[in-house]
Amino acid sequence: MIRFVVQRFVGMLVTMFVVSIIVFIIMQLPPGDYAERYAFRKFSGSPGVVVKESDIENLRHRFGLDRPQWEQYLTWIGGIITHFDFGEAFTTEASVNYVIGQRLGLTLAVLFSALIITYGISIPIGIYAAVRRHSIPDYSLTVFSYLGLALPNFLLALILLYISVTYFDSSVGGLFSPEYKDAPWSVDKFVDFLRHLVVPAVVLAWSATALQLQTVRATMLDEINKLSVTAARARGLSERKLLLKYPARLAVNPIAGSIGFDVNRIFSELPIVALVLGLSDLGELLIQSYLDQDMFVAGAILLMLTFIIVVLNFFSDILLAYLDPRIKLES
Repeated sequence: MIRFVVQRFVGMLVTMFVVSIIVFIIMQLPPGDYAERYAFRKFSGSPGVVVKESDIENLRHRFGLDRPQWEQYLTWIGGIITHFDFGEAFTTEASVNYVIGQRLGLTLAVLFSALIITYGISIPIGIYAAVRRHSIPDYSLTVFSYLGLALPNFLLALILLYISVTYFDSSVGGLFSPEYKDAPWSVDKFVDFLRHLVVPAVVLAWSATALQLQTVRATMLDEINKLSVTAARARGLSERKLLLKYPARLAVNPIAGSIGFDVNRIFSELPIVALVLGLSDLGELLIQSYLDQDMFVAGAILLMLTFIIVVLNFFSDILLAYLDPRIKLES
């Protein structure tokens, strides 16, 4: 088991190194740079002001954008490794750590709430649908799964917004009520946050739940017909204990091995959902930083997201090896 964990850990480090290079390349893909955007915003509309190429070059030198890209990468990744410093945000002239730290907690709350809803619904209901195969609940859940895969999350968010405004004269957007948005944290603000957290968590869990429902149902159906289950039933084991001990335990294995992929799926849908629902989280900040070409903020968000996914995949591999005795740890 120790060898297995060490191998996965080394693989995680190599993956993060490769990902850091890819993220830095993605940061450089948008045409132009922040110096051009900064000059345009500062001097646009000013009568008689002409922005020269030398002015833009001075701005590039000020922000360190005139250095070779390999040097920029080494400086960026070196600061992260040695001091956990993601650099300076161009738009706010503040630390990227500070800018992201203001929204990281809210984003993680939305993300893990969506995961809890996904697994809290898909596991028990998927098992129930497999046990009650070809019943009305089973067919109903199948229709729900196909609808969840076909209906985009942002469209569901728009539908919920329309219903709340039209029929309830309220809005489900945002993570706080207007009176608590800029207020310091308190018990009342936390309760208000939990009330607003439900809708974005449900919206983001929509497609992931639909997919995992079908996964658990299919795996359960495959396991429930195996000879080991038939033999256990012949020994007189109660149906409830039999289901929990054999097919249900193995049906959870695919979910244990796909936690990182579910996080990736949820976060990839978060930016658009954040714009629709007006969420002040990292999804909205990622889109805004790309529009502003604030490369260090965008790169930090992508790198932190990837780190979370890689770490969760690491722990899901260990969890899967623990749950499934058929996995050969020495391989």
